[in-house]
Amino acid sequence: MFYWFYRHLDINIFQYISVRAGIGFFIAFFMTAYLMPKFIRWATARKANQPIYELAPQSHQAKVGTPTMGGIVFVLTTLIATILTAKLNNIYVIGAILTIFLFSLIGIKDDLSKITKNKNDEGLTPRMKIVFQVLASLIIIAVLFYANHPTTLYIPFQKNALFDMGFYSIIFWILVMIASTNAVNLTDGLDGLATVPSVIAFFTLSLIVYITGHAIISEYLLLPNIKLVGELAIVGASFMGALIAFLWFNSHPAQVFMGDSGSLTIGGFMGYMAIVAKSEILLLAIGFIFVLEAVSVILQVGSFKYRKKRVFLMAPIHHHFEQKGWTENKIIVRFWIIAFMTNLIALASLKIR
Repeated sequence: MFYWFYRHLDINIFQYISVRAGIGFFIAFFMTAYLMPKFIRWATARKANQPIYELAPQSHQAKVGTPTMGGIVFVLTTLIATILTAKLNNIYVIGAILTIFLFSLIGIKDDLSKITKNKNDEGLTPRMKIVFQVLASLIIIAVLFYANHPTTLYIPFQKNALFDMGFYSIIFWILVMIASTNAVNLTDGLDGLATVPSVIAFFTLSLIVYITGHAIISEYLLLPNIKLVGELAIVGASFMGALIAFLWFNSHPAQVFMGDSGSLTIGGFMGYMAIVAKSEILLLAIGFIFVLEAVSVILQVGSFKYRKKRVFLMAPIHHHFEQKGWTENKIIVRFWIIAFMTNLIALASLKIR
């Protein structure tokens, strides 16, 4: 809508991505801040509560009765802000909207199953969740191939592409999206733990897609220049605004949880942005906290299966620190600090090439 003002009413300021990204940020922020209390009252009245995992630390029993599926609100406000501020004829924006919509549907289905059966492990089976994620990823990747998106692979601190993945990029991109969405889902176990690292990651990725879409800046930083991708920064900024408003209600002690409807959507969109920005490998630093959480689960399961021994007191790793006696707030803030530092490293890699 705001770009329409520029095209038809000659309001020049709305041609700039940075201006529309800022507007999208505040639209999503204020809408989420306004709607979230209403959603919390509605969810509480209908007992749409987060079932607490039976093996979780005992302190988590105090969270019984906390409403979940808050992700529906910030996903909705992100989509509205995007529709109002971004160019809807941009193929990468279409891909972003599809990503957010499809992965939120998977999360909503999983959340509703858990709420209905009142058990944390009674949502979609892991196999079905992966199947749906693969199907969603294939649809999104089809959009990227339609856009002739480059299939070259870049690594941090290296100015030239390593090689062209060709059709093997389909497998690689599916793995990126599935790994990203499930890693964020595993991290969402403490109040606000996944929210702030997601905001930081979206800031970094939005900056990278903006640079990648800008011919002059991308040439200066020796980054690939891909036309049209800069518009995706508006979607990233809108998601950031929605998540910051959500944090007001999700900070410890949380009034609402995002649920899988939020965490799967965040992870799916994070993977999509990394693919579009040609930062699939750099995502390991951008989403380091999510990587750490996922790796801790893989190590724990693998070690117990083959060695009958546990690597951590409990996995994901944030539960390990809870078992060691760290308070929830201490774990959350320290993980936020780590996320901030690793994203600084990721941004530094743009210049050191």
